Amino acid sequence: MDFEFWWLIGFPVFFGLGWLAARIDIKQLLTESRSVPRTYFKGLNFLLNEQPDKAIEAFIEVVKVDPETVDLHFALGSLFRRRGETERAIRMHKNLYERSDLGAEQRVQAMFELGQDYLKAGLLDRAEEVFVKLEKGPQRIEAARFLLEIYQQEKEWQAAIGVARALERDTGQSWQKEIAEFHCEMAAVEATHSRPDAARGLLEEALRANRKCVRASILLGDLDAAAGRHREAIDHWKRVETQNPVFLALVAHRLLKSFQALGDTATGLTLLRGYLTAHPSLDLLDVAFQSTLDAEGADAAYRLVRDELRRTPTLLGLDKLLEAQVLAAPAERRHDLELVRNLVQGQTRRLARYRCENCGFRARQFYWQCPACMAWETYPPRRTEEFDLTP
Repeated sequence: MDFEFWWLIGFPVFFGLGWLAARIDIKQLLTESRSVPRTYFKGLNFLLNEQPDKAIEAFIEVVKVDPETVDLHFALGSLFRRRGETERAIRMHKNLYERSDLGAEQRVQAMFELGQDYLKAGLLDRAEEVFVKLEKGPQRIEAARFLLEIYQQEKEWQAAIGVARALERDTGQSWQKEIAEFHCEMAAVEATHSRPDAARGLLEEALRANRKCVRASILLGDLDAAAGRHREAIDHWKRVETQNPVFLALVAHRLLKSFQALGDTATGLTLLRGYLTAHPSLDLLDVAFQSTLDAEGADAAYRLVRDELRRTPTLLGLDKLLEAQVLAAPAERRHDLELVRNLVQGQTRRLARYRCENCGFRARQFYWQCPACMAWETYPPRRTEEFDLTP
């Protein structure tokens, strides 16, 4: 390729143009950085150092100096909400939403933030009104999730079912477990008001939504047992083993009572012991122990607990073993055994709790919906000690 002498002139020109462009960019950057108040950077520094109180004070000063900082208004409103200052958060986001110069996208964002403020403040009706308006916009999935939370708090189960089905269509995620639980909630209300037929229909809907819904099987068994149909009730409760055997502890006492009503306690005890062998559980052991104690005496109850303790050593199991020994021991030995049992019980109180598999919340009572994270069926009837023994 031939060398052109004019290139010698072009190189300095191109270099000069590049230098000039860089100077312009640097000058613009310096101008913009000077236009940002120093208090803004102080606020960011406080946030990075996890000092939200000082960060809020700094950002409020920035907003006073430059009220046009929309993004900072959003950030400040969110900080207020996180700190529990919902009135200030509501005022901040409401003022943003009512600004005439706000763009359409920012207006939707302001409405979305305002809905969260209302929800945090416990103003469920206002929050619901906001999220319903957002259901057909770009924030529809997030709005639907918040609506689902609101309807569950208000126990508006039919509305919750509608939102859950909409979420299934929009996200492709299954909500059948939750939908089945919503039907069970409605069925429980119908049963409480002595409307068994309506309750049965809702429970069948629950099983159509989720064939592994343990709660539906339990409640169907309860309806049949209350009507004196004990064989049908037993069939419903026995289905729990195929749905989720962890929940057998919830039907153990029910099964035994129905077998007793049929005059066949021995078959009920045999069934419970079989469950205990196949699916060890401290709550199941408790029912089997008490039932064996009542039907066959302290020696048989002692042998049952001893064999289970050899297979699965637990402090809660040891407590039952000591209880059986106290009952079977002569009077002169009972005081010493009771002393040992009291010491063991002092250690087992903290272990005799249920724990949510989703968030780890612990309580002495069993829940279908975790009170902490509000997730359904994450609270199995397994004691804390059993979780610790699980590999």
